[in-house]
Amino acid sequence: MSDVKKNETAAGRQEMIRTIQKASEIYTIASGCTRMPYVVCDPDTFDDEIFVFLKLEDAQEAAKALMEKKEPVSLVKVENSQLLRFFSNLYTMGVNCVVAAPNTEQEVRFQLREIVHRAEDKEIPEGKIRVENPELVLTAIYLMQKTRRLQVGEGETEIKDLQDEVMAHFSRGRYIVAFEADKGIPLLKDKKGDAYQPVFTDILEFQKFNRSNHFRTAVIPAEKIPDLLAPETRGVTINPMSVNLQLQIRKKKN
Repeated sequence: MSDVKKNETAAGRQEMIRTIQKASEIYTIASGCTRMPYVVCDPDTFDDEIFVFLKLEDAQEAAKALMEKKEPVSLVKVENSQLLRFFSNLYTMGVNCVVAAPNTEQEVRFQLREIVHRAEDKEIPEGKIRVENPELVLTAIYLMQKTRRLQVGEGETEIKDLQDEVMAHFSRGRYIVAFEADKGIPLLKDKKGDAYQPVFTDILEFQKFNRSNHFRTAVIPAEKIPDLLAPETRGVTINPMSVNLQLQIRKKKN
């Protein structure tokens, strides 16, 4: 008899996926640092993964364990009608793996592509473009999860490495910029009163900002963004409705 557990087989993974798809609701853990699903990197497989739970009590127990480790987290209920959007959004975050029912007898790990189809670039209709920056978002998530819970002076080397990685990813991307026809590009102020221009890594993040449907969009490569900055801005804020990562970027001098 095989010593491979049922839930480690392809059939076991597919059974769990069907269970999730039929569930009236599931639960996930969100990070208080990013207002997005809590992400971890598996030390053995290096998968970037999130957790989902079929039972509320299992989710509560897992969240409690993280909070005891000083991780600021909360629970989010995902209803069946939201499942497709929830899992599709993980692609824009750079997440590739889902751990279902972790730390229970039902635990199953499966790749994101096993539960939701990802359209290839060649499948995108002519004239449409895909604006996404998953590597930047993922690195920003890890950076914010770490910096917002550490005491001053802790983990400085790792934080510096993540900051450098963020800037490297940012410089290679193209982004969605919001504007109003009669008012131009909006500015956001932080608690100190400093102004930042919002920049969005993908259309889902822009939609969170544009709930009132006031704004139009432009797609701008990273190297052109400094040309758009107002003189009073200190830089840009990436995805202000979620990770809200501020980058100190100045307007280019003529």
